[in-house]
Amino acid sequence: MRREGVRLWTALWIVYIAWGSTYVAIKIAVRTLPPLLTAGTRFLAAAAILAGIVLVARRSLRVERREALGAAGVGVALLALGVGLVHVAETRIDSGVAAMIAGSVPLQIVVWRLAAGERVPRQTVIAALVGLVGLALVVGPESFSGGATAVGLLIMLTASISWSSGSYASRWVRLPKDPLVATVYEMLGGGLVLVGAGLVAGEAGQLGTDAFQPGPVAAWAYLAVMGSVVGFSAYAWLLKHAPISQVVTHQYVNPLVAVALGALLLGERPAPTTLAGAALIVGAVVVTARHEGRAAGAPAVESPPEPSEPERRAA
Repeated sequence: MRREGVRLWTALWIVYIAWGSTYVAIKIAVRTLPPLLTAGTRFLAAAAILAGIVLVARRSLRVERREALGAAGVGVALLALGVGLVHVAETRIDSGVAAMIAGSVPLQIVVWRLAAGERVPRQTVIAALVGLVGLALVVGPESFSGGATAVGLLIMLTASISWSSGSYASRWVRLPKDPLVATVYEMLGGGLVLVGAGLVAGEAGQLGTDAFQPGPVAAWAYLAVMGSVVGFSAYAWLLKHAPISQVVTHQYVNPLVAVALGALLLGERPAPTTLAGAALIVGAVVVTARHEGRAAGAPAVESPPEPSEPERRAA
């Protein structure tokens, strides 16, 4: 039991640090590297590494065409429109602010559930409303003031909406049963779209010798290996060996890690209203995660359908 506890907390902290630190790594990478190509090549590299892991483990990458296309489509929604836009947003806003906005995704999913006519507990609805007020504080008046910061905030808000809507819709998409295999196809789909978008946008012309500086290149490698491969592998292990209510703690720990690292490594100093909004978001996500976790563990007459892998990752 003690050994299992050590493994569980090790995996949790890997997810906390690996995914919480990606926002800082993105900020460093896009200092000189073009954002769309940075995101796209990161996912393609991670897909190749994960595919190698699957093959070494003697698991098959062969799936039905419908499953492959479904996973690729989810990858476009979550990775290309979601994470890819985070790279673009962080050319204009601080990494900590981006993480705070991304932290509202679980609350946005509650809104999508309500819009679809699902029954959502009153406590969850109230928590979501409070969290969305916090999101308004984080985005703040700057989103209406014009300029690069306003554009970055709106892009980041679009990215979070793309992630939450894609995560909710993915429950109806047929995906490969093996989560690692599904992720390979998701990263291929998202990575190819991002690289294509980067080439169309002319980002290849920005890849001069000055772009490949040690810091941004190291950040790109960190994103591909730690953010995508190591972080997801630890998360996939947790889904099989830990209660989901404990696994989803990353939803509110990751933004805190991102803000702390942004202040420590990049000297970012969020405004008081931004911090107040972040506190409301984190508090709302904590309440939502705990209440939903208790609800999931309670006996029911009819069990709800099991959430899909992308939904679990973003829920």
